[in-house]
Amino acid sequence: MSLDTHAAYDRWAPTYEAEPHNPLMQAEQRAMIALLPTLAGRVVLDLACGTGRYARLAERAGARHVIALDYSDAMLARVATPARVRADMACLPFRDATFDAVVSGLALGHARDLEHCMREIARVLRPAGTLLYSDFHPEAIRRGLRRAFRATDGARHELPVDGHPVDRHLAGLRAAGFDEIEPRELRAGMGFDVAFPGAAAFYETWHGTPLVLTIRARRRTS
Repeated sequence: MSLDTHAAYDRWAPTYEAEPHNPLMQAEQRAMIALLPTLAGRVVLDLACGTGRYARLAERAGARHVIALDYSDAMLARVATPARVRADMACLPFRDATFDAVVSGLALGHARDLEHCMREIARVLRPAGTLLYSDFHPEAIRRGLRRAFRATDGARHELPVDGHPVDRHLAGLRAAGFDEIEPRELRAGMGFDVAFPGAAAFYETWHGTPLVLTIRARRRTS
């Protein structure tokens, strides 16, 4: 069954686990944690939060205030963080320079206008604030990697194919006012090499393919 992105996440929410629920997400989260800035005492936005896994990590890291934002009411209903906001990531309902850090996991590929989203993120970040995000790598998408899930009735759904080239991420960040941009790639068999059922065939097919892109960047101070 074909669903648009928003409908898919609403359908996915009841079975979307609070913690990373497959080996790739577990590796993605480890890569993100390695890049997390100091969050103690900071104000943090978990952008396109899903069930709020990065909001929880920010709280555990001692953030002073954490807001979890998502477009899906169904996902937000599963977020434990008290401050929850329903909004589109392209139109953030916050004042300028509200946050010390914005963190987002596997979501910005859904943005229809990536450059506009980058400008919105830069707007709500304080000078020298940090943006840290991950996304499925466009090369993996080109080779056939798909986001898919099973709903409560057991039906399998694929999300619409989306994503953006790496150079578009980097150009969008620079144009929005970010510097100290640090992109990293998580490749099959090279950084992502955990054991799981079917791993041998997976690594034979996908070896060397970048699966996840992580980017950390700083909002310029002037």
